[in-house]
Amino acid sequence: MDTISTQTWLILGGVAILALIALTVWFIHIKKQSHRLKERFGPEYGRSVADLGSRTKAESELKAREKRVNNLTIMPLTPSEAARFSQTWTDLQGRFVDNPKGTVVQADELVRELMLKRGYPMGDFERRAADISVDHPAVVANYRAAQAIAVRDERGEANTEELRKAVVYYRALFDEMLEVKKAA
Repeated sequence: MDTISTQTWLILGGVAILALIALTVWFIHIKKQSHRLKERFGPEYGRSVADLGSRTKAESELKAREKRVNNLTIMPLTPSEAARFSQTWTDLQGRFVDNPKGTVVQADELVRELMLKRGYPMGDFERRAADISVDHPAVVANYRAAQAIAVRDERGEANTEELRKAVVYYRALFDEMLEVKKAA
């Protein structure tokens, strides 16, 4: 009977050790995944946690974004397309002094056109921002800030300095997204 009892204790101890090892491996995996998402999304990670109320929900959302964007065909621009977009932006900035409100609208339209040309879907704003956050997490906050100012401007609540900031924010996203195909 002592042999069976000792053998049972050894088996139970072995199962407990295996369970502890499995739990440790799982915990390390979760920590690595969280770290990877924090590194990839930067401030967008914290924003998602705050918006969704939990780390688990935010990480699930961020992984869903990655999966969705990985299924898109995001293409760099040809040099001629990039030159055309750059020239259009330069012209747009030149009109700011005479028409700040119109320039913000045009900046938003140009950024949307650039996104569409690159292959991003043109859903609602939050979906566009979420998609952009996967490949351009450093500037998605600028896009959100520019959009917020544009919305306030539509209500007549934005002053010229805020409109200037909106154009600067749009420009940061524009510059980041203006990727060009490398010559073969």
